[in-house]
Amino acid sequence: VKTLLAMKRRSERISMLTAYDYPTAKLLDESNIDCILVGDSLGMVVQGRTTTVPVTVDEMIYHGEMVSRATKRAMVIVDLPFPVGQLG
Repeated sequence: VKTLLAMKRRSERISMLTAYDYPTAKLLDESNIDCILVGDSLGMVVQGRTTTVPVTVDEMIYHGEMVSRATKRAMVIVDLPFPVGQLG
């Protein structure tokens, strides 16, 4: 986080791409990307759904763990699925 804040202060560009699995995250990390997003878009991209709404927190954790295992350098950011903000 400190590195990203310093980059922002220096008006440097911050790179971010999406990964849902270990091999993709490993390639992105080795290419020196700054951030890797595990998006709830995995519902459509990986699971073949028509929307992100059915994606669960457990599924996000599962994909987030795979991406995190592959990542040594980049910051990993994991979306919360849509309905979580609607609870409570």
